[in-house]
Amino acid sequence: MIDLLGMEFMQNALLAGLLASMACGIIGSLVVVNRQVFMAGGVAHTAYGGVGLAFYLGLPVLPCAVGFTVLAALIMAMASFGRSERSDGIIGIMWAAGMAFGILLMDLTPGYNVDLMSYLFGSLLAVPRSDIWFMLLLDVLILGVVLFWYKDFLSLSFDMEFARSTGVPVRLLYALMQVLTAVTVVMVIQIAGLILVIALLTIPPMLAELFTDSLWKTMTLATLASLIFCLCGLALSYHLDLTSGASIIAVATAGYVLAWGFKSVRGRS
Repeated sequence: MIDLLGMEFMQNALLAGLLASMACGIIGSLVVVNRQVFMAGGVAHTAYGGVGLAFYLGLPVLPCAVGFTVLAALIMAMASFGRSERSDGIIGIMWAAGMAFGILLMDLTPGYNVDLMSYLFGSLLAVPRSDIWFMLLLDVLILGVVLFWYKDFLSLSFDMEFARSTGVPVRLLYALMQVLTAVTVVMVIQIAGLILVIALLTIPPMLAELFTDSLWKTMTLATLASLIFCLCGLALSYHLDLTSGASIIAVATAGYVLAWGFKSVRGRS
């Protein structure tokens, strides 16, 4: 195992797991606390349109997908804010349209690119060094925005009406949260794939909520849990020759079940 750490692809995988875990821990906690999982799912599937656009135009996938997904997230945020009775339908339309757009562009792209499968199911061992630097930039952006507006995000997360009455720019923060979710989703697609991205975005924060009582503690524990899941899933996929994204989610699911069981038994005693 020590010899593997000297290989660039393994170093890239570890760095990508660390960077994605930070994003999942921070933004995933906001998604879970604000009950925005379905919205995040819509953003995630819309991201496929960005992947298809990148392949069709021959552009770098990560930056192109980020731009496309952020735009889609803003449209969903503006269309659904304050319209709870219609938000599911709007998100569903964007979800389907993004997927359809991506599929059509892939159909129109000459030839077949095997890398496409890694965006559907994740390929942590195939993350290039160029994407690592872009992921680091996105992490710095996420951390900076959340730290700057932490108190406002906290107010928004637990009582939107109170936040609005105290002068918090609720609409702006709501849109900003969707943008950060879009950025995180595109990062995590590299790790878990489009199909499983929501699991890695939500399982660590849900596990953290079992043992914490504040937002920042939830973010910290969720980041740590996500990193552990990525490392264990990476080891499992490498040694057993399994798909890395599915292995990470399997480990995460088992970890949550064990944590929930431990919490339940401890609560009875």
